Amino acid sequence: MEVWGVVNVTPDSFSDGGEFFDQGRAIAHGRELLAAGATILDIGGESTRPGSMPIGAEEELRRVLPVIEALAGEAVVSVDTYRAVVAERAVAAGARIVNDVSGGLEDPRIFEVAAAAGVQIAIGHWRGPSSDMYRMARYERVGAEIAAELSERVAQAIAAGVRRDQVILDPGIGFAKTPEQSWAALRELDEVRALGLPVLVGVSRKRFLATALGEDPSRDRRDFASAVVSVLAAQAGAYGVRVHDVAATTDALAVLGEWAPAGIGAVASGEEAPDADAPAEGRGGAAVPGTIELNGLAVFGRHGVFDFERENGQEFVVDVSLRLDTAPAAASDDVADTVHYGELADAVAAIVGGEPVNLIETLAARIADAVLAFDARIDAAVVAVHKPHAPIEQSFRDVAVTATRERRGTGAR
Repeated sequence: MEVWGVVNVTPDSFSDGGEFFDQGRAIAHGRELLAAGATILDIGGESTRPGSMPIGAEEELRRVLPVIEALAGEAVVSVDTYRAVVAERAVAAGARIVNDVSGGLEDPRIFEVAAAAGVQIAIGHWRGPSSDMYRMARYERVGAEIAAELSERVAQAIAAGVRRDQVILDPGIGFAKTPEQSWAALRELDEVRALGLPVLVGVSRKRFLATALGEDPSRDRRDFASAVVSVLAAQAGAYGVRVHDVAATTDALAVLGEWAPAGIGAVASGEEAPDADAPAEGRGGAAVPGTIELNGLAVFGRHGVFDFERENGQEFVVDVSLRLDTAPAAASDDVADTVHYGELADAVAAIVGGEPVNLIETLAARIADAVLAFDARIDAAVVAVHKPHAPIEQSFRDVAVTATRERRGTGAR
């Protein structure tokens, strides 16, 4: 499991009260977190605590760039920002991950930055700025709604050129969520994991922990609770956790590793973290055990609501992500022990080239159902259908719909 160590170069963070606002102290703190076992350093220059106000890109850059430049040669560095210009400059300074709590809603160009640089991007669930987030905390089914909204953000990222294997998902605990909704989001983490991408959980020192600990618990007690949640997140199949107290978290995960010697990541899912040190084209959700990706399958079809679409036809592009146990195939090196993606591609192509439908929503659902039924070893399937030549008068790059199916006991969602 990846442990993201938080480095706040801010004067007003809820978690440390500006303890590392001085850049020299922030750099030293980053090195301390690495020594304690952090695998990634997440460096941020603007507080996103409830009620906080934005500071502006120039000030944010002034705070974070020297810290990123100092630490990028020693660690995998993530920049915690929702501004495209900050992400762009941070990547140029050595950051290998962009962590956007807004999921591209605040500044959609951030997806283009990630796509151009080939870096990973953590897409957070978000409904609005920190200054007014609780007004938007309205849910009927927390986990399902978070997953659906994250799926839309992933589709937008892909439309901007980001590959699925660059994407990490963050359910945004505490963002536009009451304490009760935050706990529900954690209990229903499988809803987000069913999207077939690595999931990052960040609960460290957040206010909602007080519902378990009592009013205004000390920082030490919140750190202890955060470490417990990190263990539970690992058991639920999360790829990583974002924490302030790295030592407590790595100790807790080490205990879990002894308790479950098959490996922390294998406790629930068989998934492993994306390797930020690997070349961009080979890292992320597509390259980790437990996931097979079939992306960019271009097939001619005659789907659409207009008669000329059915008469003339057009090209559709399909992305398929499968979640399954790949360990048997890895051990045997035998195609019989895994899903034959060539045969799967033929099955998908047959559906796209077959009976016309009006909507790509219908087409995506049909493909997702067929993919889940294709092989009993598939635990979950995420299918995105792109219609790059849709008859729209306005200039656009892509139209896409995503459908998710998960095997749950006797049925699928």
